[in-house]
Amino acid sequence: MNLVAVTACPTGVAHTYMAKVALEKEAKKLGHTIKVETQGAIGIENGLTQKEIEEADGIILAIEMNILKAERFKGKKVLKISVSKALKNPEDAIEKALA
Repeated sequence: MNLVAVTACPTGVAHTYMAKVALEKEAKKLGHTIKVETQGAIGIENGLTQKEIEEADGIILAIEMNILKAERFKGKKVLKISVSKALKNPEDAIEKALA
């Protein structure tokens, strides 16, 4: 399955990137592909394209703040969780996003 995600925490430093790594590692372990956009202290990195969003089997927003370009996900089934939940249990996040 193919997933996309956005991670963002208020300070946009460590936890944003730690959640990205946790989701990527778990997706690979489960045999899925994932592209994770981060919205950190320096803005959007590894930005998702509209095509990637459209083709995703699951979308995860691991965020604790409003994100830039949130309208891209309007009308889509999105799992919205905290950054800490993505860090602590990325497998659960992926399973719920694909359910």
